[in-house]
Amino acid sequence: MRASRLISLLLLLQTRGSMTGRELARELEVSERTVYRDVLALSAAGVPVYADRGRAGGYRLLGGYRTRLTGLTRDEAEALFLAGLPGPAGEMGLADAVAAAELKVLAALPPALRDAPARAGQRFHLDVPGWFRETSPPPWLTELARAVWRDRVVELRYRRGDGEVARRVQPYGLVLKSGIWYLIGRVGDGTRTYRVDRVTGVEVGDEGFDRDEGFDLAGYWREQAGSFLRTMLRAEVAVRLSPAGLRQLRHLVDAPFVYEEVVAAAGTPDEQGWVLARLPVESVQVAYHQLLGLGPEVEVLDPPELRRLVAGAADRMSGLYRTPGPADPDVPDQR
Repeated sequence: MRASRLISLLLLLQTRGSMTGRELARELEVSERTVYRDVLALSAAGVPVYADRGRAGGYRLLGGYRTRLTGLTRDEAEALFLAGLPGPAGEMGLADAVAAAELKVLAALPPALRDAPARAGQRFHLDVPGWFRETSPPPWLTELARAVWRDRVVELRYRRGDGEVARRVQPYGLVLKSGIWYLIGRVGDGTRTYRVDRVTGVEVGDEGFDRDEGFDLAGYWREQAGSFLRTMLRAEVAVRLSPAGLRQLRHLVDAPFVYEEVVAAAGTPDEQGWVLARLPVESVQVAYHQLLGLGPEVEVLDPPELRRLVAGAADRMSGLYRTPGPADPDVPDQR
């Protein structure tokens, strides 16, 4: 256990340059006293690690010292090759770079781990786009990916509504969500999100920009995605749901948090197990199409407009089944 921690400490210093004892303790999930003892152990083993004192001090390696020691386990090696699953990297124009990196890592692995890429490829395949979606990447994705990598300002032309707008963007990152690529970038003092498939033109300039190192792309996306979904749910409907309807509702709502909140706030079941619930929705029309999927497992109580729409659909459907349908040509007439 300690040997693994010493390797982790060495690699942290190698990749980050300088770290305080508190930072190392947090990364390694140990006390600062343990970090101090581990640093002494590395020094005793001949690793040139030393401490700078003062407010800006910390531990670092002397003279850019680097080690080729990785200590990869089989699980770590196979997980590393999972990161190169084909698809998103290729769409960004990085397929050759990923293949070259995998080849170099493979050459550095001991013979016992050389089968790691084959094992990963035989067991996992990533198919990112949703069903019934166009699978070809957006035309400007590769150019945007290059600008993101190089921190280059881009002149962006973007389709919005019936027109087209131009924006000068500092591209901070790209996000792939359900087969759709999004560009996150700074425009003026604000951060904006653009669907890449709506980009109609990109000009990558020579001008760079100073990236805000405190910007958290994953955190920003989580916050924006949650806020976006909540702003869409501008209306609310009251319904009665059967036990089956309550279970099926999870597959019809737009976000998991909606289902969780509905279940948590649902009333006490009646004698038949039906519950009263209030459901946040985008609009009455959207709710109409969603709730039709529950069939007889839901009763709309409010608003009256939605109740009338669902009742009308139920009447039309009932009329279709009360009327004898065309005779099945494969079934002989029994009259």
